[in-house]
Amino acid sequence: MKQNKLSYKIEQYLMFAGPGTVLFLAVVIVPFIYGLYLTLTSWDGVSATKPFVGFANFAAAFQDADYWHAMGRTVIYSVFAVVLINVVAFALAYLVTQGIKGQNFFRSGFFVPNLIGGIVLGYVWKFVFNRAFVAIFSSTSLLSTTNGAMFCLILVSVWQYAGYMMLIYVAGFMSVSKDVQEAAKIDGCTSSQAMMNVTIPLMRSSFVQCIFLSITRCFVVYDVNLSLTNGEPFGSSVMAAMQVYNQAFTYKNYGLGQAEALILFVVCAIVGVTQVMVGKRGEVEA
Repeated sequence: MKQNKLSYKIEQYLMFAGPGTVLFLAVVIVPFIYGLYLTLTSWDGVSATKPFVGFANFAAAFQDADYWHAMGRTVIYSVFAVVLINVVAFALAYLVTQGIKGQNFFRSGFFVPNLIGGIVLGYVWKFVFNRAFVAIFSSTSLLSTTNGAMFCLILVSVWQYAGYMMLIYVAGFMSVSKDVQEAAKIDGCTSSQAMMNVTIPLMRSSFVQCIFLSITRCFVVYDVNLSLTNGEPFGSSVMAAMQVYNQAFTYKNYGLGQAEALILFVVCAIVGVTQVMVGKRGEVEA
């Protein structure tokens, strides 16, 4: 009888989750393991042989100044982008949960930029900065200066992701009981005090999710970086993901590129998991 139940469960799993499991293994797990193997070789991406070099690629990665400069720029970009994305998303979520006329339309409109592919988005904003912005405000494109290129990347990222994070904050606002908010006002809290001391603490899980998603997306940004600035001017806006791509596919150092990609993955995982653990520790329930 137990064997029949077990076989039934296996059949059900293979029927419903089997295709997804196979795709996950084929698209994520197998390439990841193969990438780990490539970090131990000096393969150029063309030759049939993959000479084994052990941990030499990791030693080279830690000595690669260009990679760490790109990593530093990624950290700076991520800090500004994550903060601005969540501030704007929270403000938009608050706006569209106050019962204003047409708030469902505004929710949809704010979310639309997230549906546009990063490559298309980058080219659209590149036109804005190089043509429209220059024609209206200045004779010099922001993309032609070091600080300007970073500012453009941050601005476009905020415009792209704020609408998506807004939906999570909207769910957080809607999960806070009206009774709790009314009780706070009865106890003498002003609207701002109720927001700071009641609503925001009860929305901590929304903040944890949005900050985690923002961090992981910003650390591995590539498509917008490629189409908007392409690392210019003079390589001053090359992010870590673009440096990894260039190392592997442009310079044909697949082993070194894989090693640098693994380091980026580890850094991103450590930052993301640490943020989630710290955020979850202080969660409260209504």
